[in-house]
Amino acid sequence: MSLDFETRAFMDKLAAAASKPRHLMTPDEARAAFARIGTILSAGADVRSTVALEIPVDGGTLRARLFVPDDHPQALLVYFHGGGWVVGGVDEFSPLGREIAAGASVAVALVEYRKAPEHPFPGPVYDAWQAAQWLAAHRAALLGADLPLFVGGDSAGANLAIAVTLLARREQTVSFAGQLLVYPVTDCVFDRPSYVAPDNQLLTTRDTMIWYWTHYAPADAARQSSLASPLREPDLRGLPEAIVVTAEHDVLRDEGEAYARRLEQAGVPVHHLRAQGQMHGFLMMIGVLPGSRDGLGFVCERLRSLAARASR
Repeated sequence: MSLDFETRAFMDKLAAAASKPRHLMTPDEARAAFARIGTILSAGADVRSTVALEIPVDGGTLRARLFVPDDHPQALLVYFHGGGWVVGGVDEFSPLGREIAAGASVAVALVEYRKAPEHPFPGPVYDAWQAAQWLAAHRAALLGADLPLFVGGDSAGANLAIAVTLLARREQTVSFAGQLLVYPVTDCVFDRPSYVAPDNQLLTTRDTMIWYWTHYAPADAARQSSLASPLREPDLRGLPEAIVVTAEHDVLRDEGEAYARRLEQAGVPVHHLRAQGQMHGFLMMIGVLPGSRDGLGFVCERLRSLAARASR
């Protein structure tokens, strides 16, 4: 299926306004450019409350926002935003957090981990892991009950969420009822068919992903770690039930779907949507791309169902 009309029109507008491609920018230039996308998004759904958090981690604190949809949320989703480990934050992804919270009736803790290249691998992994542990330990104080716990994210944030599930399985200190992986980064290979397809060089291109990886994990040994490239983890048994979203016109499509298959082969239940006609980043485009609404419908329905089952 070809890229949908709304996405093509959106990309044409971006191309007309762009000064240079992201992979030719400095990290600070890329952060400023990404922040401008946030200014065109709708505010997101209404929630009962939004709480600013400062989560202590080794060497500092992390900004986070807790979106509480109503008086009786069914679960807590710890969510790590996308941006190639280099750009993005709670401001740009708050509309998405609000939509998931309201649509799935779960509280969403949107966490802003420290970025590369100032904080390269494995720094963001351990930021995410410590944040997940802190939120697990404080959920009763924040939400009035030890609600079922989910972990998730999109793109690089989904990569961090996977790393958190691997660490949780190893450490046995936190238990997750499920994971939400939206077009996840799962490997450091740049020549899969979806990576090189001309139709997929859109909001996030092959060159952009190489640029992100160069800042996040420049050394090959770091890239080979399953905490950076979880598709290289030999054993995925015992990981949480997964909701996986991929996009048809996304350089990351093949590795995301390969990870979903690996989970299924390991006996992990997987609920997968390939969003037809959509590009990388579509889910966060609240009020801009109609595909976002459709993708959120799938995510929220599945998350609501998993949370209800975990609450029994």
